[in-house]
Parts: sequence; C-alpha cells; structure tokens
Amino acid sequence: MGEDGSVIRFVKVSVRYPNGTIGLDEIDLEIPDGQFVVVVGLSGAGKSTLVRSINGLVTPTGGELEVSGQRVDGAKKSALRRLRSKVGMVFQSFNLVTRTSVLNNVLVGRLHATPTWRALLGWYRKADVELAFQALERVGIVEKAYTRASQLSGGQQQRVAIARVLAQQPEVILADEPVASLDPPTANLVMRDLRRINRDLGITTVVNLHFLDLARTYAQRIIGMRGGKIVFDGPPEDADDAVFAEIYGRSLTAEDLLPDAGAVADAAPGATA
Repeated sequence: MGEDGSVIRFVKVSVRYPNGTIGLDEIDLEIPDGQFVVVVGLSGAGKSTLVRSINGLVTPTGGELEVSGQRVDGAKKSALRRLRSKVGMVFQSFNLVTRTSVLNNVLVGRLHATPTWRALLGWYRKADVELAFQALERVGIVEKAYTRASQLSGGQQQRVAIARVLAQQPEVILADEPVASLDPPTANLVMRDLRRINRDLGITTVVNLHFLDLARTYAQRIIGMRGGKIVFDGPPEDADDAVFAEIYGRSLTAEDLLPDAGAVADAAPGATA
C-alpha cells in the first residue's frame, strides 16, 4: 500500500497493443484501500485493459503502475507471481474445473501457499480446507461443496469463482465482466456478494461492467472510460444519464441497462441462483 493509503496507483500508464491499438492512453488514477470501484464504457473503451493491467495480465508499455507497494510495469515473472497471490481475479467465464468438486475448485485459491507435493496429491492442510468452507459460506453455497462444478447453474459457478478468490485471502479483487453471461436476478446476487465482501472484509474491489444501472446500484465510485482515457471519475449519484451519454459517446439504449435490474437488489444473501 502506498504511503497515502492508495493500494493501486497509475501514473501516465499507457498500453499499446502490437497491432497499434491503444488500450490505455496515459492514465492517472489512484484507488484507495478498501474502495469498491466500477469501471464502465463501451467495448474497446479500455475498461478490460485497465482491470487486467492491475495484475499484469496486460503489460503496460509506458508509465508506472504500482499495486500494494509493488511495481507492475517491468516486473519479472517471479514478481508477477507474488503479486497475483495478493490480487484475486473473477472472470466472465468462471474458469472452473467442471469435472471436479466445488470444494476442490475453491482450494485452487490456496495453491500459492501450498507445497507442490501437497497440491499434486490433493492433501491440503486442514486450515486451508477450513478457509475454503468459510469462503463458500460467505457466498451462500456451502451445501454445494461436494457437488461437481459441472452440475451448477451459471450463477452458482460464478459464486464458486468468488469463493475461490476469497480463499486466496487477497488484498485486491478484480472482476472482469463478472455478470455478462448471467440473467438479471442472478447478476444482482453476484454483485451483492461482491459488494458485501468488500464492506465486510475491506478488500479493495475493481469491477468492469457494461450495465449502467448495476454500476449506479453497487458502486462506491464509478470510472467511465472512452478511447483509452478516463472521462468520468466520481460517485454514482453524479453519474446521471447525461454523464453516461458522454462516456458512451451516444444516447443510452436498452442494451446499456439490465432488465429488471432492481428486482432482487435486496434479496437475502444466502439465496442460490
């Protein structure tokens, strides 16, 4: 963490892809410890590049990027491995091993702290198994621990992916379009899980979303991106339709909103979808 309390710091960070496309254009950004940030923008605006640069999945080609006191730009593979042990990632496609149990999938989050021989034999320490169960309890699906991941719904699989990240005991959680493939009620449940984890555990959370109403409902801070630049940075109450139209460069359409987005915003956290 930086001396000023920021856990993520971009200083003139640029990303230029080999084909010449600019993903980030000299971004300056600081995210304090414990904040819940939602990044919005059209496809190609740079929001996924921003999120994925934080754990080195996308390599900055200019500027300085620091996460939890560690430089990301120019970092060697060993340094990136250490960084990724502190930065959990939730993907749109869940990235579970569907042929094995939910519990085994969550225990993947402990691999960074597990000797190779234990991981190969599946002999996880009792404390690690307890962490995995606690993570499943936090997302409300502990009863699925011994179920094959392939037997779960999409929403349940995404919540297993969140539990896997929690078992990692990260300082930062990144979520790249975590609800894009989910129906509206389930999308709200997943966002509610992420927000509650952020509030209860104080884990800095950065979520990349397309749906504007979800951003308004769950974000503590919204960052709007367009053409690789930040064009809005502020609280959700300041992000009215005119602001979003500026971020998107056009009038809003039905595709920018999640149908029935507020239907389950106050649903019980233990509900399973």
